[in-house]
Amino acid sequence: MAHVPFIIPIFLLTTIVLSAAATATAAVAVSPASSPRSAPPQFRSPPSPSSPLDPKQVLALHSLNIPTSKNPCTSPATVCDASSPYSHLVSLSIANCSDDVALSVTALKSLSTLKSLAFINCPVSPIRFPPELTSNLRSFTCINSLVKLTGVWLSRLQNVTELTVAGVSVNASGPSIILGGMNLLRSVTLSRCELGGSVPRHWHPNLTFIDLSNNRLEGKIPSAVTRLESLVHLNLSANSLNDSIPNTIGDLISLQNLSLASNTLSGPIPDSLAALPELTHLDLGSNQLDGTIPNFLKDMKKLRHLNLEKNNFHGVLPFNSSYIRNLEFFKVGGNSNLCYNRTILGPKVKLGIYPCDKHGKPILPPASKDSSSDDSVDDDYSNLEQPKRHSGPSKVVLGVAIGLSSIVLLIVFLVCLSKCCR
Repeated sequence: MAHVPFIIPIFLLTTIVLSAAATATAAVAVSPASSPRSAPPQFRSPPSPSSPLDPKQVLALHSLNIPTSKNPCTSPATVCDASSPYSHLVSLSIANCSDDVALSVTALKSLSTLKSLAFINCPVSPIRFPPELTSNLRSFTCINSLVKLTGVWLSRLQNVTELTVAGVSVNASGPSIILGGMNLLRSVTLSRCELGGSVPRHWHPNLTFIDLSNNRLEGKIPSAVTRLESLVHLNLSANSLNDSIPNTIGDLISLQNLSLASNTLSGPIPDSLAALPELTHLDLGSNQLDGTIPNFLKDMKKLRHLNLEKNNFHGVLPFNSSYIRNLEFFKVGGNSNLCYNRTILGPKVKLGIYPCDKHGKPILPPASKDSSSDDSVDDDYSNLEQPKRHSGPSKVVLGVAIGLSSIVLLIVFLVCLSKCCR
């Protein structure tokens, strides 16, 4: 029986340690984490036609080093029609080409039934498409492909409704040379193409998508762009556009995405922007815009992405914390004369701007303070959700502390007990 006092504390000690570990584990489980990734969408390939593929087109695929199985129409890179006695390709994607791939007129002529053609990561030299293929194409995509591409070469694709060229240096005096004769165009992307010149002044009225970002376009935004009532997406960011945002921007009644960032635009945000009820994405960052931030922005219920950083805005920020929380992305830092109301947003909110004094002017930190005072202008607003973020780790610390305290008390108790038993 002399060993019983020592068996009992060992059992109790093990129980306490396991309890503390369970508490810590539960606390970690409660802490917020990134939302679980959803399973990738499952895409169904189009039903394979009953007829075999035209033998000439099979040879053309072989010449392009595209693997052909028993039925080439089952490949993810192809879509075929259901004609007979042979089916024909209507869509083809040529991706990740090897160095020995070369385009030939014979192969492309055999593929003249194509309505959609895509080159992705295929830095091969372009050749002139046969007229049959050019007239039949409705969609053309070129991403990081076709070296030494020219505007004249692209301009021959006059029947396309969708044109996507990205990550390709295009030798042209401007987008107008490429787009001038494309009267059926509904969607155009000419991004990272090193294009100079200006934004075209003539557009097809049925356009729904325009992306001319990351080029060298100059001049002002033409009012002709704002007459495209079906336009949903307009991205002119990362160019050298100047002057002001057109007052007629509010005429784009279908617009959902407006990106004009990283230009040299000046003047205020036009009041007509309030007439865009479907707008979800507004990026005006890194310009020279001035004036006050308009109140109507907080009434745009569908807005989820708002970037106004690095401009010359002044006055009091008109937003409250609930509005900011409702945004998925919000940037307003880098406006030295802009400030926020501490009564509305709290004294320690981090937005990249300083709080206002009673006159609506930014309260600058004392000159004697070191750089740590810059915490008040940190470029995010994550502190609005800080209580949720730190709830998990605090429970871990609490669980460990309780476990350690219990162990200390147990040791003291055992020492006292052993003295009493002597």
